[in-house]
Amino acid sequence: MDERERIREGKARWEGETVAPHLAGAPGRQDRFETQSGIPVERLYTPADLEGADYLAKLGFPGEFPFTRGVYPTMYRGRLWTMRMFAGYGRPEDTNRRFRYLLEQGQTGLSTAFDMPALMGYDADHPRARGEVGREGVSISTLEDMERLFEGIRLDQVTTSMTINCTASIILAMYLTVAERQGVAWDRIGGTMQNDMLKEFIAQKEWICPPEPAVRIVVDMIEFTAQHVPRFNPVSISGYHIREAGSTAVQELAFTLADGIGYVEACRKRGLDVDGFAPRLSFFFDIHNDFFEEVAKLRAARRIWAAVMRDRFGARRPESLRLRTHTQTAGVSLTAQQPLNNVARVALQALAAVLGGAQSLHTNSMDETWALPTEEAVTVALRTQQIIAEETGAPATIDPLGGSYFVEWLTDRMEAEALAYIRKIDELGGVIRAIELGYPQQEIADAAYRYQLMEDRGERVIVGVNRYVQAEEKPIPYLRIDEGLEREQVERVRRVKARRDAAGVERHLKRIAEACRNGANLMPVLIDAVKDYVSLGEISDVYRQALGRYQEPIIF
Repeated sequence: MDERERIREGKARWEGETVAPHLAGAPGRQDRFETQSGIPVERLYTPADLEGADYLAKLGFPGEFPFTRGVYPTMYRGRLWTMRMFAGYGRPEDTNRRFRYLLEQGQTGLSTAFDMPALMGYDADHPRARGEVGREGVSISTLEDMERLFEGIRLDQVTTSMTINCTASIILAMYLTVAERQGVAWDRIGGTMQNDMLKEFIAQKEWICPPEPAVRIVVDMIEFTAQHVPRFNPVSISGYHIREAGSTAVQELAFTLADGIGYVEACRKRGLDVDGFAPRLSFFFDIHNDFFEEVAKLRAARRIWAAVMRDRFGARRPESLRLRTHTQTAGVSLTAQQPLNNVARVALQALAAVLGGAQSLHTNSMDETWALPTEEAVTVALRTQQIIAEETGAPATIDPLGGSYFVEWLTDRMEAEALAYIRKIDELGGVIRAIELGYPQQEIADAAYRYQLMEDRGERVIVGVNRYVQAEEKPIPYLRIDEGLEREQVERVRRVKARRDAAGVERHLKRIAEACRNGANLMPVLIDAVKDYVSLGEISDVYRQALGRYQEPIIF
C-alpha cells in the first residue's frame, strides 16, 4: 500500500470515528462551502488530494520554469512589490499635487486615472464631455495637459502606470514627448500602459474602433516600444475589469490569459520575434475577497502562461515566460454601507496579493464607493501596504503558502478549469472571434447574475449589507470636485487650439489617416502630431473615420 492510499484510509477512519460522532452531538454550520468561483471546498485536504504531484514539474523554484512559486529568484527578499496608488482628478495640476503627496508618503510608483472624455477619445471642450471633465480621473486633451501633469517629476526617476485603452497610443505619444522635453532618453523610461483593448470588448466597454483595428494599434505600440522604449510595458493584459464586471476568479484567469494569447498571435502575424517583445508584456489581476482562491489564481496564472509561451509559441528566453502582474484590490467588493469595513477588506485582499506573488499592488481607499478618495483615505490605503511590507513578516520567505495541501489542490483545480475555457475559445477560432460571438460576455453575465442572486438570498454574506446591518450610519467626508475646474479646463484647451498652426494640424491629421489605412506603424506620426499640440480628440476622430466605429453584439 502506497503513502497516498494509507492517507485515504486514515482519512476515512477519521471521518467515521472522529468527525461523525462530533457532528452528531454538535451539527456543523449549514453554509455553502465553496469558493467564489463555485469550486466545492472539502473539510480537509491531505497529500492524497494532490494526484500526480510532481514537485519539480509543477512547482519548481522561484525564477525558474514553471514560475508557480514566483517570477524572480529572490522575490520580496530582493525587492518589495511596487506600491502604486491610483490617482487622478480635476485639472492636471490637481493630480500633480496628489502625485507629489503620495511620493512623499512612500509610494514607489505612479498610477494615473484619466477622466471619461479622455478614455473615450473626446477633448474637454467637446459637447459629449460636458459634466464629465476631471470627474473620475485627470483631464488630458493636449500635450500641454500632459506637461502640467508631470511638471517637476522626472520621468527617469519614477515608473508610471496609465489606465487608458482606446486612446493609449495618443497618451503614450504625449508621455514620450514629455520625457524628451525633460531631456530623458526613451531607453531610461519605465512604466506600463494598460492598452488592453480585448478586455474592453469583453468587459469595460470603452472603445472607438472594432476589435481587429484596435488590436492592430496595440501591436503597433508593442512593436514600437520593443525597438525604442525597451523598459516600458506597452500593454497590461487586464483581468481586473473582467472580474469587476462580474466574472468568477476562474473566468478572470481564463479570459485574461486568452487575451494574452490573442496579442501574442497578432504580434507573430506581424512578423515579430516572440522573444523580442514577450518580456515586456505585463498583466493586471483583481484581488477579491476569497483569500485562498486569489492566491491560487496568481500561482496558476504564472504556471499556465509559462507553459503557453514555451510550448505554444516557442519562446526561449526565461523573461518571455514570466507572467509579471500588477494587482488591485477589488473595487466591486467595497460597500457604501459601513465604509470603515472596507479598510479590513482591502487589508486582507492586499495580503492575498502579496502571498500570491504580485509585482505591483494598488490598495483601494475605503471611500471609493462614494467618490474619488480623499487624502486621508488614500494614505490609510498606502499605509496598509507598508504595514504588510514592514510589520507582518509576509515578505520574509518566498511563496509561504506553497506546499499547503489546500492551496496546491486549488491551484491545480483553477489551472484545469481555466485551460478548459481557453480550449473552448481556441475551438471558436480565437479570442477575437469569441468576442464577436459574445461568448466571454455571456459567461460573465451569467456568473454575475448567479452571484447577485446568492447575495440577495443571503447565501453570500456581505457584512454590513445583508448581515450585521446598522439602522443608522454616520456619513463620511468625501472628495468633491469643484464645478469651476471643468470651465477652466475647457477654456485652457480652447486657448491651446486657438494658438496652433491650423494648416499644420490638418497635415498631421492627414498623415495619421494615411497611416491608419496603409498599415504603417502609427506611433511615429502620433509623436510628431502631439508635439504640435494636435489633440487627443482630434486624433480619435481620425480613428473613427479611418478605422470605423464598433457596435457590440447584443447579449441576453
